Amino acid sequence: MDTTKPKQAFTFALQSLNQLLWPAVCINCGENICETDKELCQKCWGQLLSCTGADYCGRCGRDASKFALLEGACPNCQGKEFHFDHIARGGVYREALQQMILSFKKGRTELDSAVGFLGNSALQGSGFYNDIEVFVAVPLHWSRRLARGYNQSHLLARKLKHPTAKISTDLVRTRRTKLQPAMASPTARAKNVAGAFAVRRRNNFANRRICLVDDIKTTGATLNECAKTLKDAGASKVFALVLAVAGQNVT
Repeated sequence: MDTTKPKQAFTFALQSLNQLLWPAVCINCGENICETDKELCQKCWGQLLSCTGADYCGRCGRDASKFALLEGACPNCQGKEFHFDHIARGGVYREALQQMILSFKKGRTELDSAVGFLGNSALQGSGFYNDIEVFVAVPLHWSRRLARGYNQSHLLARKLKHPTAKISTDLVRTRRTKLQPAMASPTARAKNVAGAFAVRRRNNFANRRICLVDDIKTTGATLNECAKTLKDAGASKVFALVLAVAGQNVT
């Protein structure tokens, strides 16, 4: 007796009942989706793809055609000092990607798989994947870490896949700075974080190739200060990996 068709019918009925009682929802916006939509609704998928598809400058992370780069830098980078050697990004900070990052920062740690996938995609295409020896998440001040309950950059770093590189927590934030979005200019942002980081005494950063990990880069002041601190501690190279680059019009 062929029992294949009855089993298929039962499975379909069970799936339909499950969808009726516990409908799948988009992990980003909460809209109902089909179980085959892979966690995001079509709108969020479309926005996410539009945020992540453009070419960008490997020095600052801003949108830039590869034909506009001169010695690896876009026109906006010319004459500016960067302490990190190269940057990789997941996308541009807008629409679905912006919503996902903000939610991840504000308590929705279940998004770690989604942002981890985005971070790993950026890492694989970075050009410096094989050079990395150590991952370092941009640290929060202990008081802000205590209030939030976690450091979103550290959660992202834990999701990154690499055959040999380990995560170090020997970079620390020594004072509670003002929130960077409250700073109006790149100069104010740089001043806000100047001298705000240090390394632990028994760090192992000397002659190491380090990848800084953060969620958002705007002017790059925080990444720059972290990279400067790491290089002062002896790091030979400091790369940066971010989920998104914001402030496309900020100079």
